[in-house]
Amino acid sequence: MFKEERIKRNGLVFVFLAIAFSSVAQVTRITGVVKDAVTKQPLYAVSVTIKNRNGVPTDSLGNFTISSDRQISQLQFSIVGYKSQTVSIKSPKDTLFVFMQPNGSVLNTVVIKNKKQKYRNKDNPAVELIRRVIDNKPKNRIESYQYAQYEKYEKMQISLDNVSEKVKNSKLTKKYHFLFENADTAMIPGKALLPVYLEEKISREYYRASPQKSKSIIVAHKRVDFGEFVDMRGVSNYLNRLYAEVNIYDNNIPLFTNLFLSPIADMGPTFYMYFIADTVVEDNQKFVRLTFRPRNPNDFLFRGTLYVTLDGNYAVQKFTMFTSKNINLNFVRELRISQDFVKREDGRYLLSKSSVIGDLGIFKKGSGVFGQRTVSYKDFISNQPIADSIFKGPPIVEYKEPASVGQDSFWLMHRHDTLTKAESKVYANIDSLKNMPSFRRLMDWATLLLAGYKQAGPFEIGPASTFYSFNPVEGFRLRFGGRTTPKFSNRMYFETYAAYGFKDEKWKYFFSSTYSLNNKSVYSFPLNYIRASYQRETKIPGQELQFVQEDNFLLSFKRGDNDKWLYNDYFKLNYVYEFGNHFSYDFGLKYWKQFPAGSLMYISQQNGDTIKSITTGEASVQFRWAPNEQFYQGKLYRIPIINKYPVFTFRYIAGIKGLFGGQYNYQNITLNIFKRFYLSQFGYTDVTAEGGYLFGKVPWPLADLPHANQTYAYQLNSYNMMNFLEFIGDHYVSIDVDHYFNGFIFNKIPLLKKLKWREVIEGKLLYGGLRNENNPAMSTDQLKFPTGESPSYPLGGQPYIEAGFGIANIFKLVRVDLIKRFTYLNHSNIPDPPLAIRARVKFDF
Repeated sequence: MFKEERIKRNGLVFVFLAIAFSSVAQVTRITGVVKDAVTKQPLYAVSVTIKNRNGVPTDSLGNFTISSDRQISQLQFSIVGYKSQTVSIKSPKDTLFVFMQPNGSVLNTVVIKNKKQKYRNKDNPAVELIRRVIDNKPKNRIESYQYAQYEKYEKMQISLDNVSEKVKNSKLTKKYHFLFENADTAMIPGKALLPVYLEEKISREYYRASPQKSKSIIVAHKRVDFGEFVDMRGVSNYLNRLYAEVNIYDNNIPLFTNLFLSPIADMGPTFYMYFIADTVVEDNQKFVRLTFRPRNPNDFLFRGTLYVTLDGNYAVQKFTMFTSKNINLNFVRELRISQDFVKREDGRYLLSKSSVIGDLGIFKKGSGVFGQRTVSYKDFISNQPIADSIFKGPPIVEYKEPASVGQDSFWLMHRHDTLTKAESKVYANIDSLKNMPSFRRLMDWATLLLAGYKQAGPFEIGPASTFYSFNPVEGFRLRFGGRTTPKFSNRMYFETYAAYGFKDEKWKYFFSSTYSLNNKSVYSFPLNYIRASYQRETKIPGQELQFVQEDNFLLSFKRGDNDKWLYNDYFKLNYVYEFGNHFSYDFGLKYWKQFPAGSLMYISQQNGDTIKSITTGEASVQFRWAPNEQFYQGKLYRIPIINKYPVFTFRYIAGIKGLFGGQYNYQNITLNIFKRFYLSQFGYTDVTAEGGYLFGKVPWPLADLPHANQTYAYQLNSYNMMNFLEFIGDHYVSIDVDHYFNGFIFNKIPLLKKLKWREVIEGKLLYGGLRNENNPAMSTDQLKFPTGESPSYPLGGQPYIEAGFGIANIFKLVRVDLIKRFTYLNHSNIPDPPLAIRARVKFDF
């Protein structure tokens, strides 16, 4: 597929051409497939040309299609490492077999096994060789040096692939003709790529072995900017996560939010099959050309070619690898990784250039998105001491660039490679695009559709998902509001809304004022602001949802008893500061007056009097640390790009009697830890552990109320089989576990593997209790627990447990779970049997 890149190979090649001709409008089309004679593996990047005319390369499966408006009598096949061959097309129905002789030296000592025999690891010279590569990985890593430093250049490019003429000529896009005129047809013959995103970065990398420390100093950084409608930092984080850096010496390679097993991983021989193709000589150095492929083509594995040194180090000299067409990976039509290593004076081979290419699309053919991340390395210096001062501070530092860095002359001088003609126009084209009124209107409406906000000058209206909702207390509810944007001020931000319930006939409203202390948007990293807000609103007791608002229309649909609500008056004052290492703190003051609503009543256990309201005054502090955190900044929430690093959140709340008229003294501490564990081919596990303790004597509305879920959607951070207000406690520990097999089991079942479904198992455990002083059954001066169809119970005695099994990736978007509740089955309003089906929609690769 890539005309400019060739791989040196030796050995016999078997070319099988299944030729099909079609003559529509006098166009002759020939299709075929090229495979290796020894390994039977398809050959990538073989040039297939019509004599004296342009040609096409074979793709990663060895397939090609070549067309001409004339009759084709001959085809030429060539690739570095083989003698070129010319094949005559004598008849449209002929099937041609062509054997190509290698150009390089082939050593007679190589043993090539016939792959038609049953494959086995025992007594297999290819497996013995790969085990030597695995054993020698530690000394072939850059970490084998005591000190190392080098310069790194990164280029991330995204293009639209094969945009149809209908789209180009439509009324909606005719104003953007200058973008379509910048098509790149040279990078990949047979594809017309329209570059729409380009990011470049030059950094100086430092490494020290003892004590181990690494540092990346970014000296120059440049990327396109689509304006205020798009979080470009978040886009960069997401793209660089998809097209991650590849280290073949690691056991696992993260790409497209999944983990692929490296062909030289410690467990490689268990999941891969290896074949020695030949031994070649280049620059007086001997290398073994090794091919590999998955035992199960549906798993997250590669196939490709690996060159291994025979100098006693068994290092990788270069490789090219692809994913199988049957892999359980969504929207990725082709994924290709290639790397080249260069020999240094000490005999070690170090990475010099890396390329990750992904061709994405909803359908197997047609328009799509093409992405390529290229990384190159130079000026390598090893075992020269590096000053300790270099390693101080965060691991990644981006220097404030001088004005000269932004100039074209700087990049022309310092790029490791030149941009293509199409790439060189991307920055100017996107700058022109973002300033076009028609494009800004288009992005404005797209933001309303995707994020729920519509701009109106310096104000944006939204979120649209909350404009209409309903619940048992308010009935039919309408809400309208919005907030200011940086067009209004870079310092001051205002947000407001008003809502009206047609059943309770009451107004609810909210107003906040935020002052930015760093002259940046209060929605962008790093946060540094002071916010004051006042709110009158309804709420289900104990519900604090993440990444969604309770008055979202889709959450209006709930099961079971759902008429215990609160009216709330809040006043909050917060100071938030976020450091560059993703440590943050939030100091707050809060006035909260709550009124029972619906069927909920506050009744004294002592005399049966009805309490109209409870007032509290609180001071709080929250510390959060999310090392190496990545996210996309949405209009309302940060959408996390989860990686292997944990997230710690500690919260302390002190209720102070007399503060804002508060009636109680108490302290509440909470610690939450989230971590994703990657288990290679067995998927990954998300674990959330939390513990909390409430000090002091308080009525039950101020106690710990577990997050329950009575909607029909599966909620990751809620108990999906628990009823609202079912449990009340003042101390607890909990653990939530979700394991994603990523199709590891289904991929091996003949019928299911074609559906590309993925297995999920989950379990949630909550254990805690309620001290006697806060239990109305033991303390007569407390409020009675809620009663009715779904009464409340004190937490304790035994843990609450629910677990389930899910099938994800249905239609590539839907997850459906069957969940069972195991404990407290004697509580009221619990289904019999205690089973439920919940669903969730999520885009994932």
